Amino acid sequence: MRGFSLALFLRDRLLFIFMALLIISLSISMLMLERERYPGLIELGTVYYFVVLALFFLGVWLAVDYLRQRAYFKQLIDAIERSEELQATTIVQATITKEQKLVAKMLEEQSRAYMNELGKYRRQQEMHNHFVLQWVHHMKTPVSVIDLLAQEALQQSEALQPEHKQLALSVQEETDRMTRGLEMMLYTARLDKFEIDLHVKQTALHELVRTVVNAHKKLCIRHSIFPRIDGELTVETDEKWMTFVLNQFVSNAIKYSKSKPGVKKLIFHLQAYGNGGGRLTVSDEGIGIAPHDLPRVFEPFFTGENGRTAGESTGMGLYLAKQVCNRLGHAMDIASVLGEGTTLTVAFQPRGIHILSSESDASEH
Repeated sequence: MRGFSLALFLRDRLLFIFMALLIISLSISMLMLERERYPGLIELGTVYYFVVLALFFLGVWLAVDYLRQRAYFKQLIDAIERSEELQATTIVQATITKEQKLVAKMLEEQSRAYMNELGKYRRQQEMHNHFVLQWVHHMKTPVSVIDLLAQEALQQSEALQPEHKQLALSVQEETDRMTRGLEMMLYTARLDKFEIDLHVKQTALHELVRTVVNAHKKLCIRHSIFPRIDGELTVETDEKWMTFVLNQFVSNAIKYSKSKPGVKKLIFHLQAYGNGGGRLTVSDEGIGIAPHDLPRVFEPFFTGENGRTAGESTGMGLYLAKQVCNRLGHAMDIASVLGEGTTLTVAFQPRGIHILSSESDASEH
């Protein structure tokens, strides 16, 4: 750090050093000419003494000037190294020259203007998120009413004609799809406030899986998908956020399995580790994912070939699931064979909550 700042200091004063050496050389030339013109008037030792004294004062001036400005250079380099921080420009305070003070003032004004713009953007984002949350809550009521009307119609299926019964089933399926879409919007808006909406506790994952499967029971029956839960697992996680992740897994499994003919399986395998962790694998027998699409499935808005074919994919489900698992300290991975199925794996670390705490503290700093 010191060597870099010293080199930078000397590089900026090369022109001054050159001019000083040029003046010294001209002075020496004048002395030597006078010595030749008047032999014995100026001794050679006097010339040497003048050269040493001039170089000494030049070195002293450079050393004093560097010591005055060393703190400024150090702060400037620290600010560059921490440029990703919002308040990095406030580090530069040890200004000496008028030019440095003007630069520091410019940085301060730029930082103030940037923080003002950032504040405006954050307020706009808060208003947008508030509007989205309000809209989602308002839309839930009519969707629930439509679903209840469809259920009442199906309960009276004996009095309905086959085409009317099919219509009621289609309406119910569409309301389920709308409900899942609204939930995705709700959780997307809440993701920025993840730490506020978090409650980590010991959770029976097998019970959570059973609840999610029951919520999708009608669609599974309709599309000949038979879920199976193997094993039991209790881990530290947030029940609500983990329910959202499992809903994405099951929704994707149904979405990409229903087009295949015949009976399909959806297997949940839970394995507990002795150290308090565990692993959940969700395997379907759907159409699978193309190898060239697999590395990008966790990117936002990426649908891939199958997503474009299905026409229902938003490209956000697996992205949000991955983000939630990362913030909970769970490792999530995916494997797939095109035409055979897809397997999603979530590994629960025994110290997952501590990972989450460390990440939260780092983001605050």
